[in-house]
Amino acid sequence: MLSKQVIIGSILCLIASMSWGAMFPVAHVALQQIDPFYFSFIRYLIVGVILTLLLWMKEGRSSFRLEGRGKALLFFGTMAFTVYNMFVFFGQSLMGEPGTVAASIMEVLMPMISIMVLWITTRKAPKSYMLTSVVVALIGALLVITKGELAFFMTAGQNLLPLLLIFIGVVGWVVYSMGGSQFRDWSILRYSTLTCLLGSAVSFVIVTLASVFGLLPVPAWDTLLSIKFEMSFMILLPGLAALLCWNSGIKLLSPLNGILFINFVPITTFVIMAFQGYRISMYEIYGTLLIIFALLMHNVQQRKTERAITPRPYISSPDPKVEMIKTAP
Repeated sequence: MLSKQVIIGSILCLIASMSWGAMFPVAHVALQQIDPFYFSFIRYLIVGVILTLLLWMKEGRSSFRLEGRGKALLFFGTMAFTVYNMFVFFGQSLMGEPGTVAASIMEVLMPMISIMVLWITTRKAPKSYMLTSVVVALIGALLVITKGELAFFMTAGQNLLPLLLIFIGVVGWVVYSMGGSQFRDWSILRYSTLTCLLGSAVSFVIVTLASVFGLLPVPAWDTLLSIKFEMSFMILLPGLAALLCWNSGIKLLSPLNGILFINFVPITTFVIMAFQGYRISMYEIYGTLLIIFALLMHNVQQRKTERAITPRPYISSPDPKVEMIKTAP
C-alpha cells in the first residue's frame, strides 16, 4: 500500500500541475480584455496580500525581516513574479491561441532548461543522458510549436519574439526555483511571501512608468469586472494554491518524484482547449508525448545514477567464504 505521505504529496503536486495547465487557456480569455502587464501585476499583488496575511498569522511580524538578504530576495522575486509572469503572458498574447499551447509546453521544459542553466552557471557539462533528454524534448517542442509545418520557419520572424519572451519568462521561474535552495532555513511560506511582495513592487514600478509615458493603458473598472471570474481563478488556484501545494508536495515526495507531475500541465491545457473548440493537431500530440517521454527517461536515468553513487551499508557474514553481504538499498 502507498504511504499516507506519498498519497498526500501526489495529490498536492497533481493539484498544482493541473492548475498551471488550466492557467493558460483561462489567461487567453482574460488577455483579450486586458493587457498582460496589468494582468500579471494585479494578479500577484492580490496573491501577495493573501500570503502576507497567512505569514503574519502563522509566523508573526518577525518573519518579514530580510536579515540582510534583501538583494537576493529582490532578484529572485523579480525573476518569478515580474519576468516570468509578464514575459510569458505577453508572449502568449502576441501569439494568440497558439501561444496558449506554446506557453504550456515551455512549462514542461523547465527540468530541461534547469540542466542548461546549471551548465552555464557552473560550467560543468551535463551527463550524456541529460543532453539526450534535452534534444528529444526540444524536438517535441518544435513539433508542437510548428505543428509540423515547414512554413512556420518562413514566417519565423512573426513568432520569434513571442517565443523568446515565453522562453525568457520560463528561465526566470527556473532561476527562482533554484534560488530557494539559498533559503532552506526559512519556511516555504516566508520565502514565497517576501519574494512575491518584492517582485510585485518591481511590477508596480514598471506598469506605473509605462502608464505615465503612455505605453500602457490603465484598465478601467469595467474591464476588471469583465474578467473577474478569470482573475479570481488565476489568483486562487494557479497563483496561491498551486504555489503552496507544489512546494509542499515536492517536500513530501522529493523533487525527483514530484517533477514527474509537471507532465499534467500540457495534458490539462489540451483538454480545456479542446472543450473551448481548439482543434489539436496530431503533431501537437506527438510533440507533447515526446517531451513527456524525454522527462520520464531523464528521471529513470537520474534514479539509476543516484543509486549507483549512493553507498550501501554492509553487514558481516558468518560464512568465512563471504566476507561481506550487501543489504537491500
